[in-house]
Amino acid sequence: MEMKKRINLELRNRKPAEVKELVLDNCRSDDGKITGLTADFENLEFLSMINVNLLSVSNLPKLNKLRKLELSDNRISGGLEALAEKCPSLTHLNLSGNKIKDLSTLDPLKKLPSLNSVDLFNCEVTMLMDYRESVLELLPQLTYLDGFDADDQEAPDSDPEGLDDDLDDEDEDEEGEDEDDEEEEDCDEDGVVDEGLDDEDDDDEGAEEEEDDDDEDEDDDDSEDEVVDDAAPGQKRKRDVEDDGEEEEEEDDE
Repeated sequence: MEMKKRINLELRNRKPAEVKELVLDNCRSDDGKITGLTADFENLEFLSMINVNLLSVSNLPKLNKLRKLELSDNRISGGLEALAEKCPSLTHLNLSGNKIKDLSTLDPLKKLPSLNSVDLFNCEVTMLMDYRESVLELLPQLTYLDGFDADDQEAPDSDPEGLDDDLDDEDEDEEGEDEDDEEEEDCDEDGVVDEGLDDEDDDDEGAEEEEDDDDEDEDDDDSEDEVVDDAAPGQKRKRDVEDDGEEEEEEDDE
């Protein structure tokens, strides 16, 4: 994708002045130069143009608030005067993987008083004798060179005005909201399931009570039948006795 198109895509319906961070990695530059980037990005603080086939930064617009610039894996061999002129607030500069061979190429960076960190990994200049000592002497304002200070202490992950920290906080907030939503959904589902189980238990208990009532009714019916059966023989004997008495009275009359 061409750099101009990529910039328009990254704007996402925002005005250039509203953009603080712009990532243009792996797009195509025209003739090795920056295109489509204008001074309208006046509040830009972080700019990344990794592997865009840059030969020069001469077309870089005036970006007074730019603090971190990523230019690794390009073909820049000089012309760093543009950085000193157009990015006076620069604190972090990554030139790793470029065509920088001589210490003199870095000389313009002396005009950047706020420059705190420079990375030159995989540049030919790193093969020079006493490379680290020479660069730190040339650029005394530096605290870190290739990620380490003069005492070989590793640099902390620092970003201009905590841009990355703010983005991480936003991601954590969104993840927290998603987790809360999932927990609420789980609670709702559990509630529905529990209510359904309670209803089933109530139905089972009601069915058992009805069965018990039916069993009791059957027992009562059986008891009544037994009483009737027991009473029936007695009544029969009584009728037999009465019949015998009537026969005797008839004989006496004769």
